[in-house]
Amino acid sequence: MAKSYKEIMNDITTFIFDVDGVLTDGSVFVNNDGEMSRTMNIRDGYALKAAVENGYNVCVISGGSNEGVRVRLRNLGITNIHLGTPDKVETFDEYIDIHQIKQEQILYMGDDIPDYHVMKLVALPTCPQDACPEIKSISKYISHKKGGKGAVRDVIEQVMKVQGKWMKNFDAKYD
Repeated sequence: MAKSYKEIMNDITTFIFDVDGVLTDGSVFVNNDGEMSRTMNIRDGYALKAAVENGYNVCVISGGSNEGVRVRLRNLGITNIHLGTPDKVETFDEYIDIHQIKQEQILYMGDDIPDYHVMKLVALPTCPQDACPEIKSISKYISHKKGGKGAVRDVIEQVMKVQGKWMKNFDAKYD
């Protein structure tokens, strides 16, 4: 019998996320100079930082490339940031090989067709509530939150709660 997504969460050590449509709502604001700005959710940021601080591998693989996104992710403690990636599967394969990560340990959240092939390679493919139908059809968990509106927080928090790590360090930091 196949494992439920909650059972798979017990083995997760690595989170991999797309940017546009996952860490953002997929919208871009284009100013007069052609520079594109995105909006990210502060609660997603808190969860990403909590995951890093609790020893999870956190990686971002995106076809888009925006230095503001890179700066935001670095400020959250994420060091594995792959922007402007033409082939997500190739980048994924290199990342797991370098870091000696097993596919059974990986949760990937994507929202659109460029994420499809890499999502087929992980133990726990997930997506935001507003992902495209093709991605929803291969996801073992579909968040009740939309991209850029808490979907990342949702999956990180669930994994950390299943593993007993979500509030573990909170009291010590804020007593």
